[in-house]
Amino acid sequence: MSMKRAPEASVILVVEDYGLVRMNAVEIEDDAGFAVVEARHADEAWDMLHRRSDIGVVFTDVDMPGSMCGVTLAERVCENWPDIRLVVTSGRHRFSTGEVPDHGLFVSKPYQASQVIDAIHRAE
Repeated sequence: MSMKRAPEASVILVVEDYGLVRMNAVEIEDDAGFAVVEARHADEAWDMLHRRSDIGVVFTDVDMPGSMCGVTLAERVCENWPDIRLVVTSGRHRFSTGEVPDHGLFVSKPYQASQVIDAIHRAE
């Protein structure tokens, strides 16, 4: 396994289709001192990942409109950018340790700010 980028030295990409939920996630990470960018769905995130080299964490919801879900996005990120940390979230699905691609972590909705920040730091 390759070394992951330090969250503090990179940008976190929040991928969430619900505006208020996305705004809350961005605020949580911004308040923790992280640089944050956002995408409304996995396709937009995929395009952003191709344009930017500073993203070190992808925090993505599972169910979104478009050509891929958050799990597919995480799998593609794992294949193309193995140094990016992955954190997956959902209110409908539950994932156990090992089910998130590339040693990423799962945070169940509704989540606490501390759970998100802890997962960002612990994702390998």
